[in-house]
This record gives sequence, C-alpha cells and structure tokens, in this order.
Amino acid sequence: MNNLYNSVNKQRRDILKTAAVGSIATVLPFSTFAIGKSRPKLRILGTHVTLQEDLRKKAMEDLSIDLVFEPKGSAAVLQKASMAPDSFDLYEQWSNSINVLWRSGSIKPINKSRIRHWDEINSLTKTGRITPQAKIGAGDAPYKLLHIQTDGTLSDNDTNQLSYLPYVHNVDSFGYNTSVIKKGIPYETESWGWLLDEKYRGKVAVVNAPTIGLFDLALSAQARGLITFENIGSMTTLELDKLFEILIRYKQQGHFSGFWTSVPESVRFMKSKRVVIESMFSPAVSSLNGQNVPVTFAAPKEGYRGWHGVMCLSSQIAKRQESAAYEYMNWWLSGWAGAFIARQGYYISNPNRSKQFLTANEYDYWYNGKATLEDLTGTDGKVSVKKGDVRSGGSYEKRFENVAVWNTVMPTYEYTLEKWYEFLSS
Repeated sequence: MNNLYNSVNKQRRDILKTAAVGSIATVLPFSTFAIGKSRPKLRILGTHVTLQEDLRKKAMEDLSIDLVFEPKGSAAVLQKASMAPDSFDLYEQWSNSINVLWRSGSIKPINKSRIRHWDEINSLTKTGRITPQAKIGAGDAPYKLLHIQTDGTLSDNDTNQLSYLPYVHNVDSFGYNTSVIKKGIPYETESWGWLLDEKYRGKVAVVNAPTIGLFDLALSAQARGLITFENIGSMTTLELDKLFEILIRYKQQGHFSGFWTSVPESVRFMKSKRVVIESMFSPAVSSLNGQNVPVTFAAPKEGYRGWHGVMCLSSQIAKRQESAAYEYMNWWLSGWAGAFIARQGYYISNPNRSKQFLTANEYDYWYNGKATLEDLTGTDGKVSVKKGDVRSGGSYEKRFENVAVWNTVMPTYEYTLEKWYEFLSS
C-alpha cells in the first residue's frame, strides 16, 4: 500500500495546486439549477445507510438536481469506488474507506470554503473528542484523516482542503433478541463477548466487511479472554494469525449462521429467527422494533465500534456535476436530512441545525438520552420506540465518550483481506 501511495503522491500535489486556485467560492442558494439549463444529474455510490428513497426525493425537490443512487454492501462499494472513479460523482460510506480511496486516486479534495455550515460542525470530527473526557478510540479516528496536507498526506493539521465531508455518524455494536437472551445492563453486563458465547452457537451473524466485522470479532475474542491485542486498531500479522485461528475454529464448529452484507439482510436474519444475536446497525434495530421484533442495541462495557460517514468527490467528476455535488453536500448539513436520519438512530455533524426539524421530545430521546414521552416513529412511519423508553447507551455525548475502536484500514490491510476471505471460505 505504501508503494501505491508513493505512486500517486505527485498526482496529489498537482491536484492540490489546482484546487488551491479559486479557493474562495461563491456560496449559492438551493435550487441554483432550476433556471436555464437542464437539471444536472449526480451519480451517488454508497450503502443503504444513507442512499434511501425518501432522502433522494427530498433532495431532488429542494435542489432541482436529478439523483441516481447506487446502494451496495460496504465491501462492494469500496471495491468499485477504488477501481472505477469514473463510475460515480459522489461517494458515501465510512471513514475507514478514506485511506484506500485517497491512495488509489479515486477521490479529490473538497474545498472547505464551499461548505456553508463548516463552523457549525462539532468537535468530534475536528478534534476526535465529543467532550474533553471522551476516549478518542483506537484506529482511524476520523479527525486523523480529515485534512489534506500540501505533501498529499492526510492528518489532523487544519487546512482548507478536506478528504471528505463529515456528516452522518454513530456507534455500532450488536443487537440481540430479548425474547431469547435476557436483557443486559448497558456498560455493565452487555459485552462484545456475547457474540462468541457458545450458548448461541448456530444463531450468530456478523457483518461481512473486513474493516468492520473484523473488529466486532476481535473485540469479542478479547472480551472472552481468548486473545489480547497490544493495539486493537493496528493488529500485527501474528495477532491476526492467532485471531483467525480462533475464529476459523468457531466457524467450523457451526457457530456462525451467516455473514450479512446490507442492513435489509441483517433485518431478515433476525426477523426470520435465523439468528438471535448479530452485528447490527441502528436502522436495522429501529426497523425490527417497528415490526414488533424485540431487539436491543447493546452498549458494551468494553466500548463501541465507532464510525463516521464520509461524502467524497470523485477525482473524475465533471465541472457541472461538481457544482451540483457541493449543493448536495451543503443540503445534507442544512437541517432536514439530519433530522430524518436521527429518527433511525444516527447523528449529524451539526445537530443544532436539525433540531428545528425534530420535536423537543424527539431530540431529547435521540440526542439527550431522555425517556420519550410518547411513541416515536422511525423513517418508515412505524412505531420504533415505545413511550417511556430510554435510548440504549444514553445520550449522544455518553455514547461517543465510549468508543473502543473506529472502523479502520490497518497497516496490515492486505493481509487482513487474505485472512478474512480465508475465514469466510473455511
């Protein structure tokens, strides 16, 4: 990977010089494209997490832009984006994809001065901590990858060039069916170790993504005392060998029922009772609760696996599409979209702007960790939260004070891929 990085380093410097020209951009209102020329079309490659039909329709209505969404599983999205930057205009996934995309030359700098509400984005992305006492978490904490330096590297040193737009984010853990597994106590008894508990053999699923599922299983193995990592965010090849020896043994004993690649698939796994516990993203939990499947999203005592959504510009984007892309990025931070994704359990980088689109009760539940005074509906219009419920893990700040590790592309990334697919095929 270092050789790949070096090979594109000169290209990066050239891009940065070009991007620096005209760094002061004119701020344009929504519907810039409504008059005159035909509507521009944006091709957006990403996952089901943000590429949702309600969001597409609302953005097209507000912006007079045609949007083509191409949602895929996380591994497929990253593979396509890194190999074919001409196949998309905007890329939406998670910060662990940034190193791969930047080094492959698939994405270009984002001009910070063209992001209207940049000053409203909170400290989580900018400094790594949501509060002064918060744990930064191991691995690729997003702030480490945010700013592009003049030598083409990524770091936390502030510049006017961004590798990604920080927007949607959350902490992940696992979900479990409380009609089968006794409900635990957040941060006290709920543990990543439950994923490898032999009591649930044959009823366990994990997300099929080597930069995500790997950490779920590593946290689980460590919680059960099967292995100890010196730095879980940067595992050595020897540590990976030992970890996958453990995991392959579990797999050959029939411990895992499956490996899901999308949120809808994870919902089907749990709803069909194929599994009783699995890696899970917040929308899946909301969806299942809305279908009266009693699933709890765990707050593990070891800490969460954190992730941060990224929106990136294709290095091959055309000029007109680029202007539309900035409008779409700014739309995401304008309030409505942040409120929409709050109802499926996600946060936005500038939550105060979304507050006006949420009721006081909704905001108190989703952000402040307070009990809801009434039933709450999810993005599908179905009741996903019952009156009196408190969000698992508590408030926004409490959850992000307890990040154990971030989704990460480790220095051993290529070796990790080999071991992951060896594990899946064992």
